[in-house]
This record gives sequence, C-alpha cells and structure tokens, in this order.
Amino acid sequence: MDIASHRSEARTRPTAGTTPHIVFPSDRAAAGKALRDRLAREQQGRWKPSRERPNPLDILLKSDAGRVKKLIPIRYGRMLQSPFAFFRGSAGVMAADLARTPSTGLNVQACGDCHLANFGGFATPERHIIFDINDFDETLPAPWEWDVKRLAASVVLAARSIGLSDVTGRDCAMAAARGYREHMRGFSRMDPLAVWYANIPAEDLMAIAPKSARKHLQRRIDHAAADRGSELDFPKLAGSIGGQIRIMEQPPLIFHPDVARASDFLSALEGILRIYRDSLPDDRRQLFDRYRLVDAAIKVVGVGSVGRRCWIVLMMSEPNSPLFLQVKEAAHSVLESYAGKSVYRHHGQRVVMGQRLMQPASDIFLGWLTGSRDRQFYVRQLRDAKIKPLIETFDAKVLEVYAGACGWVLARAHAKVSEISATISGYLGSSSDEFDQAMGHFAVSYADQAERDHATLKAAVKKGDIRVYLES
Repeated sequence: MDIASHRSEARTRPTAGTTPHIVFPSDRAAAGKALRDRLAREQQGRWKPSRERPNPLDILLKSDAGRVKKLIPIRYGRMLQSPFAFFRGSAGVMAADLARTPSTGLNVQACGDCHLANFGGFATPERHIIFDINDFDETLPAPWEWDVKRLAASVVLAARSIGLSDVTGRDCAMAAARGYREHMRGFSRMDPLAVWYANIPAEDLMAIAPKSARKHLQRRIDHAAADRGSELDFPKLAGSIGGQIRIMEQPPLIFHPDVARASDFLSALEGILRIYRDSLPDDRRQLFDRYRLVDAAIKVVGVGSVGRRCWIVLMMSEPNSPLFLQVKEAAHSVLESYAGKSVYRHHGQRVVMGQRLMQPASDIFLGWLTGSRDRQFYVRQLRDAKIKPLIETFDAKVLEVYAGACGWVLARAHAKVSEISATISGYLGSSSDEFDQAMGHFAVSYADQAERDHATLKAAVKKGDIRVYLES
C-alpha cells in the first residue's frame, strides 16, 4: 500500500446506504511496516550536504527581514556562544536541510523547532506540574521525522556543550529515538480520547530520574508548584516610578520603545487587547476583564526569536495582584517553504492552534491578535510555574533519561490528533533498534554540520560582515 492510497483510506467516510469501511490499527501498522520496502529505516540516518546546499548565513540573514534591527546583533551574539546555541537559533537552516532528507510522507502536527531546550515543566490550569513541549513558534503539519531528527541532533550538540563524548551523545540521541518509538507504539494502541488526556506528570518524571538527580528535581518541582508566576515576576520586572506602577527598564533586553512613550499608547493598546479578548473562550474573557492595563514594554527572549517583537504587558486586578502577559510576534513558520502553507492566515492563530493540538493542557490566556501595521501576535502568560532544563548541569545519565523523556513527550504530541500513529509505529517496529541506531548516526553527522555552520558564523563576525552584541 503506498502513501497516497493509505491517506485516501484513512479519510474514508461512509455514505448513506453503504457499509462503512473500517480501518483497524493492525492494518495501519502493516501499512507502516510495508513502507520499509520503499524507505529502509537505516536510510533515515544518512546526512550529507548536497552541493546545492545554500550558505546557512544567507538563510539566517533572509530571516532577519521584519525584525527590530537594533536587536539583531543580540540574536547573533547569542548564537555565537556555542554550536548548540547556534543550532537553537537556526531552525530555518535545518528545515531547509530536512526537506532534502528521506521521508515516509506521513505528516503530523509538527513542533518545527524540536530541541532539548524547548521542553520543560509547567503548570496545567488545574495547577498540576507536567513535562511537555513548550515552544510552538514554528508549528505546522509536516513529516514526523523532522521533529525526531532535530531532537536527536540537539542531544549530541548538548552533550558536546557539557563535555561529553560523541559515543555518549550518540547513545543519548538513541535514547530519544527509543523513547519516541516505544511510546508511539503504546499510544497507537490507545483509544483516541485516552491519548488526548495523556500527559507526563512530574511524578512520572521523578520515577525515571537517576537517584542522584531526584532531590534537586524535587526541589524545582516543589518550587514551581508554589510559584504564582506574575507575583514572583513582579518585583523583578516592575516598580513604582513617579508614583505609578511601571515595568522597569533593563536595556537592551527590556525597554520601552518610542511608541510606548506616546500619550495615547495605553488607550491604543487597550483597543488591540480587545481584539485578543475575542480570541478567548467566553469564560476566559470574564477572567481577563477583571484586570486593567498598566504598562507594556519590549522584552528580548530566546535565541531564534530575538528581533521579533515580544511585548510584556502588565495588568493589575482590583486587589492589585499582577498579571504579566507575553505578546509575541508570529511570523511564517520556517517549515512552510518545504511542507506547505498553514491553513491559518493568521500566524498567531497558527501557533495557538498548533499548541492546543500538541500539548495536553495549554495556558488559560492563550490567544492571538493583530497589532499595528497588521503585525500578527500570539498571547500567553509570561511565565507560569515553568521549569527550564538546566542542561549545563547534566551528566551523562541525566542527559540520557531527559532525552528519552523528550522522545516520550514528542510521541504523545504526534499521536494526540493523528490517526496514522499506528502507521508510524508499524514503520518504526517494536523489537528492533534499527531506527534508534539510524537516529544516533544522523545526530552525530548533523551535529558536525551545525559545528561547521557555527564556524561560518564566527568567520563572518570576525570579518565584520555580521555585527554582534555580546551580553555580560
């Protein structure tokens, strides 16, 4: 069965007077296994740049269009720090490369920027701490392999960044692939509603963590569980200025642009936030209405996102409890040139819908809006009981377990709304680690590529072709 016929069969719906054609998971698994004849799993591990491969700097410079120019040197300064940092900021470069790698042709809702630092812990609306993907700026339907390969390559680069050998890095990348393969098999056998509800609670992460890391992890989980987000951020980000509560300047990373100093800025922003309000469910609108707008400023975040307009908006309730919202510019996904355009014309909506599809629970204030000059944004809380991975503190065992957990999460995200999870599982197999080994091989080869690309950036900076701002 080829891909086209599989997709057609997957969409079959009964018509009046006909007997519905039922497709069983075993049929899909068999179709996936048959795909190995067209694309052996071993082939997934191959990476060799073609002669037509574009200069990575050309892709990066092209992506600077529309960014705040004075912030772009911060972006390159952060990418200059290490090959892993470069990798984090160059999703567009890898997207171009992934489009040239072999694929089964099976699409899922992809993260698009699936690397180790884009996973972590956060609180659900019920205030439970879970582990999941937490960045969806590039999300788009695309081949499942692209997420797995980007995750695997990030593992090797992370291993190198903390002084681990390539043998260890490869083994950890294989753990990520194994986590994906084994859990995809489990999810493919579950009822769709059970997959939808599935999540990885902090307790499950504690259970698989090395004993040496459990005490530290438990402290971070306990701290996150007690964290009330905006209240914790308030003394760090805001204070009384001239008798009024304002976000404090911390240039060049937090600042009020000229437009924010205009006398009518807050009234104009209130009008824009009404557009955002319309994207919320009715119950969330009622909650949002209990806060009043106080101030807004630009905050530089991430690596690849630097230069995109990212506002932090401070709001206060009647009892003067703070709420910080992050209003982040949404541009075209780096995958669109290779996987097709989004069905959503509004890229803020694309991000929000992709996040809701992939996460088991999402921020209660998640929404989107259109700002001045038709710029598109998505909105969420600035920080809500988040636990970022401290990769620089990992040892080999912690990295291996963490990579496996990321593979587990990715499998759940891909399986959540995909009826082809059994097909993917059938292709991956259950008893053989052939795919895991392929991903280990790919990860080392592509990590070498990322290091060469990082060296290209360093050379351009040294020549003065690219300006950087190095943070202290």
